[in-house]
Amino acid sequence: MPRENIAKFAIGQVVKHRRYPFRGVIYDVDPVFANTEEWWLSIPEELRPNKDQPFYHLFAENAETEYVAYVSEQNLLPDNTNRPVRHPQVDETFERDDDGVYRMRAPKRH
Repeated sequence: MPRENIAKFAIGQVVKHRRYPFRGVIYDVDPVFANTEEWWLSIPEELRPNKDQPFYHLFAENAETEYVAYVSEQNLLPDNTNRPVRHPQVDETFERDDDGVYRMRAPKRH
């Protein structure tokens, strides 16, 4: 029986990459790898993560730009700086409370 993959991080949590200088807000989680084989093979073999772990979709930023990232759980750490993430889609998707916690916005009613 396959083991159940329990995500270590939550939607709305701010995380940073273990190896590269970027951070972001999680907006979705896949329990196992769910991207293309081409994407996975583009990662250098010595850095290629195991597919059998949660993968996170991030509204990410580095010093130069904002983008969307797809990152394995093994490569993420909590970001405890309490600084807001400047990615433009963060404010469309989340509300940030006084404690710096991101929560999904309620759907707009028409």
